[in-house]
Amino acid sequence: MKRREFINNAAIISAAAFMPADLLGKEAVERNKKNFPNVLEPVKNNGILKEYELFIDIARHEIAPGFDIHTLAFNNSVPGPEIRVNRGDNVRVIFRNKTELNHTIHWHGMHVPWRMDGVPYVNQMPVMPGQTFVYEFTAEPYGTHFYHCHWGTLLHMQSGMFGSLIVEEPDDPIKKRFPYEREYTLIYSAHDTNFIREELNNMIVRMKERSYLMMNGRFDKERFNLFDSKDELTEHMQKGYKPPYVLNRRSSANLPQPNFFTVNGKSYPSTPNLYIKEGENIRVRLINAGGEEHYLHLHGHDFWLVADDGLPVPQPWQMNTIRLSPGKTFDIIIEGKNRGIWTFHDHDTRRVTNNGLYPGGNLLALVYEDLPVEERMVDSMKGMQMKTEKMNLLPKVALDE
Repeated sequence: MKRREFINNAAIISAAAFMPADLLGKEAVERNKKNFPNVLEPVKNNGILKEYELFIDIARHEIAPGFDIHTLAFNNSVPGPEIRVNRGDNVRVIFRNKTELNHTIHWHGMHVPWRMDGVPYVNQMPVMPGQTFVYEFTAEPYGTHFYHCHWGTLLHMQSGMFGSLIVEEPDDPIKKRFPYEREYTLIYSAHDTNFIREELNNMIVRMKERSYLMMNGRFDKERFNLFDSKDELTEHMQKGYKPPYVLNRRSSANLPQPNFFTVNGKSYPSTPNLYIKEGENIRVRLINAGGEEHYLHLHGHDFWLVADDGLPVPQPWQMNTIRLSPGKTFDIIIEGKNRGIWTFHDHDTRRVTNNGLYPGGNLLALVYEDLPVEERMVDSMKGMQMKTEKMNLLPKVALDE
């Protein structure tokens, strides 16, 4: 290499080391860990009995830089904290309702006693404002699962009431087949922020009215829209009662039309990165806690599908695009075989928008930590009035393409 070329390259690399947005720096890697669910520590851990505390409250949550909304947040975080237990553990969850709304917790994919399943008016009464309910179950089956509210599900889930539940076992069949040290949890959701705001306000008003009536002994089945059977409902309708879906209590009869799409509660450019090294395997747990389908595509790689709804796949197979339907979980293994910075995104690009603007939504990156800085060099944007014509680093943060 000529002396001039060496000096120029050294200057470029030195300048890159001081760039605040350098996603290969140690600080960036550490900061990225905050973009994944916090693991909830048990308040009691006596052998195989693990006791946890969950509460629900209204909190402000930033979806993307400069845009935040009111959410229903487990333990003040969206998504809620991740619960990790061993298969066969006895689990106790003390759930406190700190809001003015009703709630439950459904343990999606778990084989719990039917009284612990969290479906209001089917196997438990709703947990009312200020109340506490204790869920108890044995951690079965193994795999990737999640929990969410089953009261007012259309509103409460897209308002943030979801979190991951991972059931592990020491002799992990997937880890034996594909040895890995790092894993990531990605929880996908979709949000109609206008619907959330309007319906949350309306529901709070209705709950205050209901609470007042109950406190004063004025429970009314028609006002509460709560009947003991379908026959009883029919009797009331014959006497003039009209169900709420006939009256349409909302300002619009339309179902939610999501305008923000999130991964772990964040939209691009706040979405997490998946860090990997050349020759490394990583396990990625995909959870769809929202109401939209996602067609997740990884550039530059195939990945191994190793678990479907928590169940290990008898014969893993390779793909680069996977259909993640509402309520589904998949586990995939990505092998570090093609060094670079690669996009992992929804191929239905309507879900890669923020309030209708592309790029946004569930756009994130697979980033090789050991990528040499010089490989990120590109020509400057010639023809633009740039302060310098030196080489630039990728990636950039694009907000309007």
